[in-house]
Amino acid sequence: MNVNEQFKYLNIGLPDNILRKKIYGDFTGAVSMIDDLLESGKGTEGFKACLNVQREIIKRLPEDYPYTFDEAVALAQSQAPDFTAEEMKALEEAGRIDWIYIDGVPHYFSAFFANLCETDHSYAVRAGKVKPGGDNDNFDYRHEVFRRLEENGELINHIKIRASVRIHDDEFKAGEEVLVHLPLPAACEEQSDIRIEAMFPKNGVIDSEDAEQRTISWKETMKDNHEFRVEYSYTYHLTYKDPWNTVADKEQPTFFTEEKAPHIVFTPYIRDLVTSLTEGAEDNLEKAKRFYKFVTENVNYSFSREYFGLESIAESCARNLVGDCGIQTLLFITLCRCAGIPARWESGLAAGPDSCGPHDWSKIYAAPLGWFHVDCSRGGSAFRQGDEALHKYYFGNIAGDAMVANREFQGEFVVEKSHWRADPYDNQIGEIETGGRGLMYSQFDRTRAVLEFEKIK
Repeated sequence: MNVNEQFKYLNIGLPDNILRKKIYGDFTGAVSMIDDLLESGKGTEGFKACLNVQREIIKRLPEDYPYTFDEAVALAQSQAPDFTAEEMKALEEAGRIDWIYIDGVPHYFSAFFANLCETDHSYAVRAGKVKPGGDNDNFDYRHEVFRRLEENGELINHIKIRASVRIHDDEFKAGEEVLVHLPLPAACEEQSDIRIEAMFPKNGVIDSEDAEQRTISWKETMKDNHEFRVEYSYTYHLTYKDPWNTVADKEQPTFFTEEKAPHIVFTPYIRDLVTSLTEGAEDNLEKAKRFYKFVTENVNYSFSREYFGLESIAESCARNLVGDCGIQTLLFITLCRCAGIPARWESGLAAGPDSCGPHDWSKIYAAPLGWFHVDCSRGGSAFRQGDEALHKYYFGNIAGDAMVANREFQGEFVVEKSHWRADPYDNQIGEIETGGRGLMYSQFDRTRAVLEFEKIK
């Protein structure tokens, strides 16, 4: 079993005595108890796999939560001088700041203040990141895409991107073998004319265009530290879909409706939520619309710690009503599949004229429309802005800035890794392993840039 395949057993969970130590933040004690249990040989292979994954999660958790209370307040005050300790406590009690115990002492999420600025306009103003009355989101560009697609019935962009990774100098050791992966555009309905324009080094291994998670990879015994880089171009072609004014066929397929542990799982709460939301709904399109409205109107966007350390993502999102684009997407997919609606994952980059960053969204299938896009996080952003037209647009369509690299959540690499992935579920910004270990994101640099963005139609 590949080490990353062990994540499918994560739902088995920890024994109570180890779980108590993990919750308290006695990570050394928890890891020691896991080691003892693994050495005893007790339990099934699945249980042992769960313990292995939990051991690695526990080791990584402190990196995502580096600040004590006083350190967190000081960090916030360095950007918004009027921020107070009382305000910090109120935000924590309201569930707007993520934290865990480390040795019984609360420690706070590394991006907690950046998250406040991203999700609350008043904090962005106080930190001087936007002007009063400004907007954190690029709604002008999104409306331009909406207009182009609605007026023409289709939209065509030609996009060229450069991406790279490089090991941090303090993590690099000359003479060690390195395996590197960078995502590439995959063949799909929307992407064509995919070309690798340049690569460095020039011996990269390119996956076939139909790979679940398509990459270019390099294997090298490195003498000197250098970056790994690829430039690629593709044509992105969208066709307008209008599920709001479409009547679904009575007969619908059942592919892409299965569970996929540990996150796409039909737990009792997920089943209860599906039953509640679909009461009286007559067809799959109506059910899917209700799921979309539930996610976009109730789940608040929030930065997340690394997905490596998350458990039962869909159900956690349904209970806590917070999550980033991938977390919201997983909840929507899980609700759809639980209701028998074909739904699948897509991800890669949002590569617009002025920006380039990771993004996740979904596709669902409903005859007679076939497959169409659903982007819950952007739909939720539109809803919070009171933009009804754009809110409806993202149930059926997507922005014209996508680069689809991954068409399967928890998909496998063609050139397999031997060690832990930085993200065992998705691949948007690259992976590196060296010296008998998979590197975490904090141990290597990543860059992405849009070199060309041509609006063809």
